[in-house]
Amino acid sequence: MKKFHLPSACLTGILLLFAVFLIGFGLWRGEFMRVLTKAASICLECVGIG
Repeated sequence: MKKFHLPSACLTGILLLFAVFLIGFGLWRGEFMRVLTKAASICLECVGIG
């Protein structure tokens, strides 16, 4: 059975909470619409429509 190493688990938990915080902050600011708009325009440029 693998031993559970406390400092590594603590660091993993902190990084996970920080990632969730940053995702929530980006959603709160409306960044997902900016990313979606840029992705759509890049995709249309690749096809040659936009």
